[in-house]
Amino acid sequence: MTDLLPFLKTLISAPGLSGHEAAIRELIAAEWVLLCDELTTSRLGSLHAVRRGTLPEPRPSLLLAAHMDSIGMMVTSRVGEFLHITKVGGIDPRVLPGQLVTVHGRKALPGVIVQPPDSLLPAEYQNGPLPLEHLLVDTGLPAAELGRLVRPGDLVSFAQPPLTIAGDNLAGHSLDNRASVAALTHCLRELRGRPTAWDVWAAATAQEEETLGGALTSAYHLGPTLAIAIDVTFGASPGSPSHKTFPIGKGPTLGWGPNIHPGLHKTLKALAERLEIPTKLEAMPRHSGTDAFHLQIAAQGIPTMVVGIPLRYMHTPVEMISMKDLTRVGRLLAEFAASLDENFMDGLKLDE
Repeated sequence: MTDLLPFLKTLISAPGLSGHEAAIRELIAAEWVLLCDELTTSRLGSLHAVRRGTLPEPRPSLLLAAHMDSIGMMVTSRVGEFLHITKVGGIDPRVLPGQLVTVHGRKALPGVIVQPPDSLLPAEYQNGPLPLEHLLVDTGLPAAELGRLVRPGDLVSFAQPPLTIAGDNLAGHSLDNRASVAALTHCLRELRGRPTAWDVWAAATAQEEETLGGALTSAYHLGPTLAIAIDVTFGASPGSPSHKTFPIGKGPTLGWGPNIHPGLHKTLKALAERLEIPTKLEAMPRHSGTDAFHLQIAAQGIPTMVVGIPLRYMHTPVEMISMKDLTRVGRLLAEFAASLDENFMDGLKLDE
């Protein structure tokens, strides 16, 4: 866990908004190249890393997918010394005023998201949240210089530094879903020196927050036998509905619903129990809201599972996770990958 934390802090300090993942992909590739046999990048920008199995070719394969893109903002226009923005991915404008940001123009510019004092706003906007189109980014630069360095379409990312709190917890932006990328990295580290019968593909997918296109194209391209999506889920906090949220630090969630293969759920649950890893069942009665939605329906269909990491304050600059949950997920995935043999698919039943 100790060396996983600095890696995760590096991941969440890097840009990589949905559809613009180059910077974060390079950081992940630098780590994964040491843990896998081959690295490639898809036409859509997803990173693929493979550990070759020992069974004769053509071998079955397991795809472990965690999206690497994050939410953020984009410049729409400049008014004098200020920038108007729109959102990339799901952002609640209520959390934006006062946030530190980086504007990715011709060079990286520090800035802050601002709104006029309440007493200076029109009556209809007083005593309540201000719509996104009325918020501004202030870089402190004069209008002429700002116009030279920034243009519409430039990206704006959160700049809140990571914060380790209460020993095991980490708060910061982009933990959705860099936390799962870190968990997948821990899985690959756990597999070092351990041969697997199947090929194991690790994918850091692109564009999950906007299109789910990275998962869809990777699933078609790689054609895995099985797939597991690793993503965050809603962590419990005061006032949150107990039937929709899960405590952080108490173990991962295992998805259950039409997006989930019942036999895979049963297998992962039994394995977690043998490993003494606590888990919670996460009901997903419709679209899981993860890469699994497109992994499952690629080509002729892929038996798919979702493993969730509880995360508080989702889609804010102060998301919070427990590092203990990350290592549990990584270990569970590694043990599952190592357990797969040539007969596994014969025993995998759809109707459990």
